[in-house]
Amino acid sequence: MSLNDEYPPQSPYATGLAGLCPRCAQGKLLTGFLNVAPRCESCGLDFNFADAGDGPAVFVTLFAGFIVLGMALWTELKYEPPMWVHLVIFLPMTLIVCLGMLRPLKGVLVALQYRNRAGQGRLDS
Repeated sequence: MSLNDEYPPQSPYATGLAGLCPRCAQGKLLTGFLNVAPRCESCGLDFNFADAGDGPAVFVTLFAGFIVLGMALWTELKYEPPMWVHLVIFLPMTLIVCLGMLRPLKGVLVALQYRNRAGQGRLDS
C-alpha cells in the first residue's frame, strides 16, 4: 500500500483554514498562535518543510488594508465623523481583522507548500 492509498489527497484550503495536518487532516498543524508543530500527532508527518516566511503577513496586510481602509474611507465620505470616532472604531477593527486572518492564512500557505512540494531553490549540477 502506498502513501497515497493510506492518505487520500486533502484540500489545502480546508485543512489550512482549520489548522489541520495537510496529509491526514486529523492532527494539529499549529501550536500556540503561529508556531508550526514539529510533527503531526496523528500521522507523524514532519513539518520541517513548512516555512511560510512573511507570506501570511503580506496577504493579511493587503486584505485587511482593503477592508478596513475601504470602510474608513466610506465612513469619512458618508458621515464625516471626528477623528476620535475613526480611532475608536477602526483601530480595534484593524487589530481584529489582522489577527483573525493571520493564523488561517499561515495554515493555508503551509498546506499549499505540502501539496505542491515547495522547497528551497536548488541548482542542478
